[in-house]
Amino acid sequence: MSNKFLKDEEGKFVEAERPMKYAEIISAEEWDNFVAKRRNEKFHEVSEKNRKRASKPAYPYKKRRTGYARLQQRILAEEKSDATSLPEHVLWKAARVGKDGVVVEAVQNVYDECETLSQTLPSTEVQDCRSLLSRVLNVPEYSGRVRGKGFGVTPSSFYKKPKTTNPTNKEVMETLAELRAQVLELQKENARYREERRGSEAKDTSDRASINCQPKFPEGITPCQLYLSSPTYRIVGKGNVHNTSGELLHHNPLPVGYMKVSVDLVLDTDALLPLPDVVSETRLI
Repeated sequence: MSNKFLKDEEGKFVEAERPMKYAEIISAEEWDNFVAKRRNEKFHEVSEKNRKRASKPAYPYKKRRTGYARLQQRILAEEKSDATSLPEHVLWKAARVGKDGVVVEAVQNVYDECETLSQTLPSTEVQDCRSLLSRVLNVPEYSGRVRGKGFGVTPSSFYKKPKTTNPTNKEVMETLAELRAQVLELQKENARYREERRGSEAKDTSDRASINCQPKFPEGITPCQLYLSSPTYRIVGKGNVHNTSGELLHHNPLPVGYMKVSVDLVLDTDALLPLPDVVSETRLI
C-alpha cells in the first residue's frame, strides 16, 4: 500500500488521497492514521533496522512463499499424523531445510538444545510467554506472535488452557446414571463369567475322572497322550506306553505304579519330568 499509493517512482513520499478502490474496507480515519504512521521518522528507523536484520539472517528461512502454517499442514499430511500442530522448534528446523535436505550445523545445534531443554524444564515453565525456541536463541518473544509458528498464531491461542467449570446438578446426575449403568453391566458380566467358570471346572473334573477311570493299558506298546496335573492340568505331549515286563527307566527298575513312556511329540517344552534322570541331569520332557 505504501509503495503503490504513497511513493513515486523514485521512492519519495507524495500527497495521496484514500484510494476509492478500498473505500469500503478502509475508512478515512484509518487512511489518515496509515499515512501519518508511514511518514513518522521513528517508524522508518524501526523499519530500516528490521530490513538490515532480515537481509543477513543467522538462520535463513528456505521455504520461499510457503508459510509456517502450510508447511506444518504438509508435514502432518506426509507423516499421516493425528496431531494438530508441531512443536515450534520442530517446525522452525523444517523451515530451514533446503531442497537438498541438508540441515546446517547451526540450525541443528539450536534444535538439539531445544530438545534438551524440553526434557529438563517442567511443563509449567515450558508453557509460558517464552517458547523453547526463543529461550535457546536468546531473543525476546514479541507480543502478538509465537516464534516458529507463523502469522496469526498468538501466545494466547498457542498456549491456550482448557477452561474448567463446575458441572451443573443435571450433569452430575447424568454422570451418576452412566456410572450406575456401567456398574450393573460389570456385575452382569462378572456373573456370566462365574457361571462359565463353574461349568468349565465341572467339565474339567469330568474329563479327569474319565481318564483316571480308563482300564489298565494292555500288555505291549500302546499309543497315549501325556498329561501333567501340576501346576495346571494339561496335555504336555504324545507318545507310547511300554507295558512290558522287565522295562527299566534310566537303567533303574520302575517304581511301583509306574510304566515306561517314550515321547514322540512334545507340546510343552517346559514340562517337568515326574521322575527326572539324575545321571544325565534330564529334567524336562
